Amino acid sequence: MTTHLDHDVIIVGGGPAGLAAAVTLGRARLRVLVVDAGSPRNAPAEHAHNYLGLEGVPPLELLARGRTEAQSYGAVIQEGTATAATAHGNHFTVELADGATLATRRLLVTTGLTDELPDIDGLAERWGRDILHCPFCHGWEVRDKKVGIIGSPFGVHQALMWRQWVDDVVLFTREFTPTVDESKKLAARGVTVISDAVQKIAVENDALVGIQLTTGSVVPVDAVVTKPTFTANAGVLVSLGLEVTDMMMGDVPAGASFVATDQTGATSVAGVYAAGNVAAPMENVIGSAAAGVRAAGGVVASLIEEDTRLPVGPDDSTGAAS
Repeated sequence: MTTHLDHDVIIVGGGPAGLAAAVTLGRARLRVLVVDAGSPRNAPAEHAHNYLGLEGVPPLELLARGRTEAQSYGAVIQEGTATAATAHGNHFTVELADGATLATRRLLVTTGLTDELPDIDGLAERWGRDILHCPFCHGWEVRDKKVGIIGSPFGVHQALMWRQWVDDVVLFTREFTPTVDESKKLAARGVTVISDAVQKIAVENDALVGIQLTTGSVVPVDAVVTKPTFTANAGVLVSLGLEVTDMMMGDVPAGASFVATDQTGATSVAGVYAAGNVAAPMENVIGSAAAGVRAAGGVVASLIEEDTRLPVGPDDSTGAAS
């Protein structure tokens, strides 16, 4: 029996996925605890986009609203960092960095991912301001500007994507050489290609002015696009025996990792769910929130099944009267 547990569901992670799940689970009259480390991935950004009804909302304001909504339905939000979890039959314990241990019937992990940026002088300091990666998130805001793309093996893909939003795109190939076919595509879209090595991000008076090459010259740009490595914050899931998987684009590693789930957010460990970027690295804010709602539905369904399961006697397995 698990009726003595203080929590029906512990959600590890208080981002859009975790808070959307907390609202849904609270409305389902479950006892919900959200453990939040307070370090949202998109904190450097000024605005979140493509969130219907809240277009352009500052990310921290979105989270503040989400916390208020979750608490209005009884969810408890606790500051802390979950470091590991352990399965105990039909419940779990969650260990926090401060030594506390919490018990729950179900566990939903929404810890997101970490952006690991290329090692280029000056790049990390301007991340989320004028150092960007997603055209759907930031393309409109730089639509009339000159954008420089610091390439990776996906640099051609990025350049052709950003060309949809921006007329003036410069691709710095850096550590790769476009194929003949790729060069034709870039030329067809009017993308300038520079093969000289990048030295640093050029900044004057706290304003981006361009990309400085090892030759000493500075190529003026108004914004810089790069591709981080997206590393899943999956420590809690790994502690339960789950594996982190590398995402592929065709036969090429995409530079992203995740923990696999089904459509309801269920992992291969019964009673453990995941949602948001830890399970879908390329998901945007509204998609992560939607995934949290779906996972919450999966959690509710699993608890209903458990609570309505009746004991079967030795003569009941075939339905015969005793």
